[in-house]
Amino acid sequence: MKSFEIERKFLVKELPNLEGYKKQYIRQGYISTNPVLRIRQQDNNYIFTFKGKGDIKRLEIETELSKEEFDNLWEKIEGNSITKYRYIIPLYDNFVAQLDIYEDNLKGFMNIEVEFDSLEQANGFDIPSWFGEDITKDIRYTNAYLSKISKK
Repeated sequence: MKSFEIERKFLVKELPNLEGYKKQYIRQGYISTNPVLRIRQQDNNYIFTFKGKGDIKRLEIETELSKEEFDNLWEKIEGNSITKYRYIIPLYDNFVAQLDIYEDNLKGFMNIEVEFDSLEQANGFDIPSWFGEDITKDIRYTNAYLSKISKK
């Protein structure tokens, strides 16, 4: 499905109590980082994603994959794979924080993403106190970049 993704990304200042929040397992890799071509396993779903250029707003096209298609493409990823757990945390006004806690070679790293319907919403977002620095425009915190620099 073709759409635009509008999101902001933050570091974590203080980890909230995660008890009771939905938790998802995510494993992803990059077939290319320029342009961004990502494959992702999210629990028992498999997704191929193209991401356009940009920081807060960018083109995002996703299509479902079968497990077999995913496994075949997995052999073609470049760099290191990324494994993380995502917690879905409801915020005010129907906003949702996606808290990612990384595993394996990125163990100890955490960040938060919040998606929006418009740039106006993104720019007017009242940042919760447990969020840290806004890293939306810092390329060093994109998963595509992290897949290149992480060590196995």
